[in-house]
Amino acid sequence: MIDIAANPYKADFPLLAGRPDIAFLDSAATAQRPAVVLDAQKRFYETMNANPLRGLYSLSVEATDAIAQVRAQIATLIGATDERGRAQANEIVFTRNTSESLNLVAKAFAPTVLCPGDEVAITIMEHHSDLIPWQQACRAAGATLVYLYPTKTGELTDEEIAAKIGPKTKIVAATQVSNVLGCRLPVEKLGRAVHASGGYLVVDAAQSVPHMPVDVRELGADFLAFSAHKALGPMGVGVLWGRPELLDRSEPFLTGGEMIDSVTEQSAVWAPVPEKFEAGTQDAAGIFATGAALTYLTEQVGYDAVQAREQELVHYAMGRMVELPYIDILGSIYADRHHGVISFNVRGIHPHDVASILDMAGVCIRAGHHCAQPLLAWIGCENLACCRASLAFYNDASDVDRFIDGLTTVWSTFNG
Repeated sequence: MIDIAANPYKADFPLLAGRPDIAFLDSAATAQRPAVVLDAQKRFYETMNANPLRGLYSLSVEATDAIAQVRAQIATLIGATDERGRAQANEIVFTRNTSESLNLVAKAFAPTVLCPGDEVAITIMEHHSDLIPWQQACRAAGATLVYLYPTKTGELTDEEIAAKIGPKTKIVAATQVSNVLGCRLPVEKLGRAVHASGGYLVVDAAQSVPHMPVDVRELGADFLAFSAHKALGPMGVGVLWGRPELLDRSEPFLTGGEMIDSVTEQSAVWAPVPEKFEAGTQDAAGIFATGAALTYLTEQVGYDAVQAREQELVHYAMGRMVELPYIDILGSIYADRHHGVISFNVRGIHPHDVASILDMAGVCIRAGHHCAQPLLAWIGCENLACCRASLAFYNDASDVDRFIDGLTTVWSTFNG
């Protein structure tokens, strides 16, 4: 049993330590940053501020090496290694966020495999970043976008997978963890199904990498994307992993400096992967700080502690929420199927009003469509909106208690 009343982590986070008046329950949107991440970003600018890859002087070489080390660190973290366990750093492409990574796949890779009459399969649970790019890719190729629908508790059945993924399916794109329902999707099954017909699996890991170990080989992924800012790192840094042969065949998404090998007046030869997809100056300080964030997450805290603590927090929060008869929880009634995310509504009260009143009590939650309008429409959420409380290991029981007290205030404000 984890003691969620105690909190050994808040002191590591300057914003949380400096704002004891708030309960931050919006980590699914963006995580807080520990001091080691803020210090790393500052240290880059103070000690190695030079443009990586663009100078032969020692400062630039040091910056280049630092970024290369983070690239290898990420490859190791997500299982992008060879048979001897060596990191395949050249399979890691840096972008601005998960959205850009998924757009890169849809615009650079999809045209190499999609033809008229083909199908792309996604789930109704996808974030807009893993939905709109596939709408556009299908429209451009004359392909059809097919949706997989879960049960009301967020489970994708074997029957639904078999019915929607078949010989015409060239790409399956799916989130590993829903940002609304909090459930983990069986991406391994989706991968086996699409690979059986020669297709490809694209995994949105934005909501999984911050909370659990992720291994691209075990998942059967062909591409995988996540954002640093949800995993304790800076905003503006995204990661795309892809199988090297698939990255090689893809055309550049952006063009300009550093993504070329040579240029003439009428043509250009692209640089090798990953530089081929990294046009212009990257956020080198942010990438460097991302390495510090992932080290803190996986070594100083550790995924075992993250998962155990977050699960206990979710159990406690849902246990208290079900005691309030006016709260409707979306998705499963079982806490162990909510990976840090609890979406809900307060009966008869608009989610924006709920969030505003909670804010007056110092409780930070998210209210709106969560970039998942098709899912909320399918669920039948009024106004295409709901509330979402998302917990992280740096939360504690007092945050949950303040949240529950705030919900009782919300109800009494409207109902006396």
